[in-house]
Amino acid sequence: MENIRFVLIVILSMISIMLWEAWQVDYGPKPEVTAQTTIDANGNPITINADNNQDSAELPFSENVANNIITVTTDVYKLEIDTQGGTLRNLDLLDYTVVKGEDAKVRLFNSSAEKLFLGQSGLLTSGQSTKLPNHNTELNSAQARYQLKEGENTLTVPLTWTDNNGLSYNKTYTFTRGSYVIGLEQKIDNQSANDWTGRQYTQLLRIPYSDGKGNTFIRTFAGAAVYTEQNKYQKIDFDDMAEEDLKIASTGGWSGMIQHYFATAWVPPAPNEEHYFTKELSNSRFVIGSYSNPATVAANDSLVFSSKLFVGPKIQPMMEAVAPGLELTVDYSWLTIIGKPIYALLNFIHSYIGNWGFSIMGVTFCIKLLFFPLSAASYKSMANMRKLQPRLAQLKESYGDDRQRFNQEMMDLYRKEKVNPMGGCLPIMVQIPVFISLYWVLIETVELRQAPFILWIHDLSVKDPYFVLPVIMGITMFLQQRLNPAPVDPLQAKIMRMFPIVFTVFFLFFPAGLVLYWVTNNTLSIIQQWYITNKIVGKT
Repeated sequence: MENIRFVLIVILSMISIMLWEAWQVDYGPKPEVTAQTTIDANGNPITINADNNQDSAELPFSENVANNIITVTTDVYKLEIDTQGGTLRNLDLLDYTVVKGEDAKVRLFNSSAEKLFLGQSGLLTSGQSTKLPNHNTELNSAQARYQLKEGENTLTVPLTWTDNNGLSYNKTYTFTRGSYVIGLEQKIDNQSANDWTGRQYTQLLRIPYSDGKGNTFIRTFAGAAVYTEQNKYQKIDFDDMAEEDLKIASTGGWSGMIQHYFATAWVPPAPNEEHYFTKELSNSRFVIGSYSNPATVAANDSLVFSSKLFVGPKIQPMMEAVAPGLELTVDYSWLTIIGKPIYALLNFIHSYIGNWGFSIMGVTFCIKLLFFPLSAASYKSMANMRKLQPRLAQLKESYGDDRQRFNQEMMDLYRKEKVNPMGGCLPIMVQIPVFISLYWVLIETVELRQAPFILWIHDLSVKDPYFVLPVIMGITMFLQQRLNPAPVDPLQAKIMRMFPIVFTVFFLFFPAGLVLYWVTNNTLSIIQQWYITNKIVGKT
């Protein structure tokens, strides 16, 4: 009964947390909005546009024809760059397929109207300076195709523009072998007679996104995110962006769009102050991005604005090297402080075993070992309760019709035998945050996506195709029940006997990795309980 109680407590806690998080998404506190103090040289609000007279929300975005598209292929990407503004579009991750065994790749940037998602950048001109290119300006490219060849470590894609009066602009993307980071440089060469003043901006434009094929029992976040020095990591869903624009200044940080398993984020140079913003555009399009402080390029001088873009799978060690806090897009909710060590342990075990299924079993074993003393206390309490079962049954027979008298006699018996019926609950309560964190680690870890285990389990992130693991899980629950004393109440005993069946059905549609965890945990619990009952407490 104690194990059933434990399972119920964990499930109830998980459901409660999911409900709480869902409520937070809809009604929780929104990111702090900070008043903008420095906007442009004239003190006007930021305008990401071609002529500085209209807001970016009203600007058209590029849907150019094929002859204005540059195709880029590296070892990890296949993408398109629109010569209108050098906008990134139709980016496929070559190592990640939508469905295991099929050819279609996961596409992040997407130019289709139904899944619109673009990476844009450009320059904002201040005052009376000559207008330099933004994401609507047509740029020139020497080639229509670029490919990272064997033996090459980097690939650069240059785009150029000139006003034919001494000002020239060069936008250069740099791709590195094996990397999901794209470098961006925007160089202004001022050979004119006048100074030029302006700033660079980077932004992501997207329509509301959802996974679509998500598990009914699993809710993951899809929306925008920003990391600033003051407020750290904040998620911003599309409803939040529709209600209010974000304007916040920070040194360093990043802004991005995240979804289950994958993330996209612009990362400006760390030492500089950056101004982060969100905005709802027409036709249900949303933008998150940032712009720099103004900089002046004197006549006969040049300046390079730099930035970098992460677009790829949410692999934590890789993201930690890109920018502080970027790994937090792997969302463990408020249990991050526990979830990150669990992920580190999972990753460590996998580095030696090379199989994520066995790594899950290894992590489960380590957690069971960590909580062995607490579990022992729980099982001891349960064993003591079991000793009292015959006497409780006798009380039930004597006072079964008098509920109040029965309860009084039962409590007197507990006091006389120095048994605390709640003694098994506290150790269980302490373990609950750890097990919920493990749940989130298994849900959020992209390395488990399409990862095989053994035999018929070819993907730990989807349900068991033959429902074998859920059935094994139900059998282990049944065996656990057999080790526990039956409830005194016959009705309660009947309900308890139904639990293995109910939970087997409940787990039929859970990812195989999660069910594998429960099977392993139940099996270890059975061994542990058998050991404690027979070696420590003695057979009852």
